[in-house]
Amino acid sequence: MSEAVVAVDDLQTTFHTKLGPVRAVDGVSYTIGKGETLGIVGESGCGKSVTAFSLMRLIEAPGEVTGGAVWLGGENLLEVSEARMREIRGSRMAIIFQEPMTAFNPVLTIGYQMDEQITRHLRVGRRESRERAVEMLSLVGIPSPRERYDSYPHQLSGGMRQRAMIAMALSCDPEFLIADEPTTALDVTIQGQILELIQSLQERLSMAVQFITHDLGVISEISDRVLVMYGGRTCEVADTGTLMTTPRHPYTAALIESIPKFGRRVARLPAIEGSVPSLNELPTGCPFQNRCPNVGSRCREAHPPLTSVGSGHLIACYHPVER
Repeated sequence: MSEAVVAVDDLQTTFHTKLGPVRAVDGVSYTIGKGETLGIVGESGCGKSVTAFSLMRLIEAPGEVTGGAVWLGGENLLEVSEARMREIRGSRMAIIFQEPMTAFNPVLTIGYQMDEQITRHLRVGRRESRERAVEMLSLVGIPSPRERYDSYPHQLSGGMRQRAMIAMALSCDPEFLIADEPTTALDVTIQGQILELIQSLQERLSMAVQFITHDLGVISEISDRVLVMYGGRTCEVADTGTLMTTPRHPYTAALIESIPKFGRRVARLPAIEGSVPSLNELPTGCPFQNRCPNVGSRCREAHPPLTSVGSGHLIACYHPVER
């Protein structure tokens, strides 16, 4: 892997509730190199989006980042001032949100919102800002970009809003891009176009990308490496090919088994029995123990540490799937 653009070390994010503190992200660590895509996958509630918002310093009360470090270049983003963080967001790092209709301000035009970011970070005038915004709207494949510059979010289709959000995120050439389930609300055709767009722009700009989704099919298409999360913790990390063909954690194996496969006809797809436990009710030991076919007494006593089982392949499991 190339030199790390971003390095996350033992990240911990806690929400203070009436039932006590809830650790939504519990000791997650990873790095992403220049031009590399790390996919983060897991069921809803596993901590994927909270991880992204923690990196961007967008966690609001009653939540807070309670431990760890996030290095971007030589700066720990968890220690810089809020003023410095506002300078970093949108310039050195950017995020594509899951739902652009709620991310954009509905009463301001797309162009106005892009101008705010461009003029702040690139220190250019309104004319240069407008030309940059139109250039980015054209780059992401929006037809008639000069007209769309003056459109309001509700005047664009879902796919075009998502493209406009990508244009806005990339308008200041960030080193690091977080894509938080950017294709969830789109149909399959538009989803494929957005994925191709992100990949082509990444190659052009050599960005480090953190791609968050619950869809392993998408992950297999776009990611170089994959991190699987469950209960706020890391289950498994491996390069995409290794993870998809020889998963070692029972949770990862079950996720992959539940994917429909071309040419395989079954009455019912395999499913993981049970549901993700609430984060304030996680059992002692491995959080997957109540749904795991390989569970043993040790799994109920202590959480398994991340252990290497191959080159760059890590799992947190006492009873891994045999090869």
